Amino acid sequence: MSKQQSIPFTIDKTDNFFDRLGDYIGDVFYDILPEQGYELRDEQIYMAFQLEQAFKNKRTIFAEAGVGTGKTFVYLLYAICYARYKGKPAIISCADETLIEQLVKKSGDIEKLEEALGLDVDVRLAKARENYVCIRKLDSIVNQTDDEDILRVHDEIPDFVLDTSATMKTFERYGDRKEYPWVSDETWDKIAWDPLQQCSTCEWRHRSGQTLNRDYYRHATDIIICSHDFYMEHVWTKESRKREGQLPLLPDASCVVFDEGHLLEFAAQKGLTYRFNFEALSSVLTGYMGQDVREESLRLVEDILTVNDEWFKLLVDGAMVVEGSNRLEINLTKAMHEMAQNLYEKVQQLLEQLVFDAELFTMDDYHTKIIEEYLEYFSYGLSILLKNDEGIYWLEESGGTTTFVIMPRLVEDVLRKEVFSQNIPFVFSSATLSQDGDFSYLADSLGIEEFDFFSVASPFDYEGQMKINGHIEREKQAKWKSIGEQLTQNEGKSLVLFASLHEMNQFRRWAKKQAWPFKLLYEGDREISETVKGFQIDETAVLCAYHLWEGLDVPGDALTQVIIASLPFPPKDPVFQAKRKRSTHPEIEVDAPYMLLRLRQGVGRLIRTSEDAGRIHIWMTAYEKMLYQSRLANVLPVEIEW
Repeated sequence: MSKQQSIPFTIDKTDNFFDRLGDYIGDVFYDILPEQGYELRDEQIYMAFQLEQAFKNKRTIFAEAGVGTGKTFVYLLYAICYARYKGKPAIISCADETLIEQLVKKSGDIEKLEEALGLDVDVRLAKARENYVCIRKLDSIVNQTDDEDILRVHDEIPDFVLDTSATMKTFERYGDRKEYPWVSDETWDKIAWDPLQQCSTCEWRHRSGQTLNRDYYRHATDIIICSHDFYMEHVWTKESRKREGQLPLLPDASCVVFDEGHLLEFAAQKGLTYRFNFEALSSVLTGYMGQDVREESLRLVEDILTVNDEWFKLLVDGAMVVEGSNRLEINLTKAMHEMAQNLYEKVQQLLEQLVFDAELFTMDDYHTKIIEEYLEYFSYGLSILLKNDEGIYWLEESGGTTTFVIMPRLVEDVLRKEVFSQNIPFVFSSATLSQDGDFSYLADSLGIEEFDFFSVASPFDYEGQMKINGHIEREKQAKWKSIGEQLTQNEGKSLVLFASLHEMNQFRRWAKKQAWPFKLLYEGDREISETVKGFQIDETAVLCAYHLWEGLDVPGDALTQVIIASLPFPPKDPVFQAKRKRSTHPEIEVDAPYMLLRLRQGVGRLIRTSEDAGRIHIWMTAYEKMLYQSRLANVLPVEIEW
């Protein structure tokens, strides 16, 4: 348990908190930080004034500030002071783990702020569940595998986890993905938590790394940092967890900051996703059949398994591959819909039967809880699918497992009710929140009806620090060869951004056949912060990535060139296809805004300080150049040279 920390300025009963806060913030940016070697930035002063009004009036504000404006220091200061004033932690929600790392790493923004202002900030991380090892999965696989990475993870699990005689006093936090950096993303999926795990009834529950880390971060007094995905999971599960006698994933907050807030909608959709694994239903119901239940229930279970088998066969047979995406598109036919309706009705019947079976017969509580939770989850997901035009759906196939995924089409109503109805300050921070100065596109997609906003440009001399070259792609192999030459001419020191994992793997196959005088690092081969650290340390290395358009902060000589292998349009997968179908002009309303925003973020990876300099290479087709050249000129910091 942490002790509540004091506000970093004096205040007595006659003082107004916000008046004293304004004085303190002025002292920090006009005097204290410049004395510590930080330059005085008008952009920070302006942003601080705007945020003060948002905190004072408990408003939602879109704070669009370019690279180098020092926006992180501003929102951190307000979050810390307000948290101590209210006696509740501030939540900072980041787009991904890379952004979180920028805040909390050694010599990161929080440590710099602590050192400059003499603060001791109580900051703790709340990571998504898939970032923790699942002891149940690990224990079941360890005797059936010769994978050295998995065996090494098992060897590093603390003794108390497997020794049930250990007392609570011996428990320590463990199990974070970051503790096992040698494990690839593909291998991690085999031993990490996944949606099919029933944690509430698991015998490892009180000794799991996830539980122990959750108990730790809940007691933070200043700041809890999480990902957008985790924040949305908290929102969606808050009421159900309360009904089940569990605490919500996050405690009540004094305020919430969304760093790279333009990505919140995607996290919201993902958080309310329902995933149905063919084998999972079979496994759950087989466990039910092994209990002491009535014959009527057994026949119903057999019927459900038969219909589920036929339904998945229909889905798999009708699935279509989408290039650049791991999502298989499905055209929901009348037969599929009728079978889903039949499955839904039978599952509802079984839920009713379960009540009688649990009362009349001796059933194992563990299995009863698993069956009930999974069937309710299954049933609710199907109800979204069966409602007209409310769900987006697709298939995923991985490791021989087929999963049917259902996502709600629109989330703004839920966000309006469950998030933005709270009477607390919400801050959206990013360099890219508006479309040509208009914030309504983002506000509407998130259900935000009233908001404040401002934009401040980057203070960097882009004309003197950056060159942008445009290139026309005519043939894929020729493009890879040219990119290889660009990497060699720059002696590495480059970030190559791809529009998708599929495109990165295409380049990777070509690159394997070449000889390189520097190391090529690929996103996904190791834990992401370890990969980024390796890129920073080895100043000649090349980092190839498809997710790191946002958040990557590598100043200095380690990154002097960014190559954008393709314009980053959204994939043709079911999620964006659904958006396109609901748009009057899909290219104008969906594709171009997404691409331009992501491109701006990618270009922003190059110049991180006033001392940085380098070159951007942007690849596109001749048709894309004709279509978007003028719009690119409007959003890029310098003119493209062809």
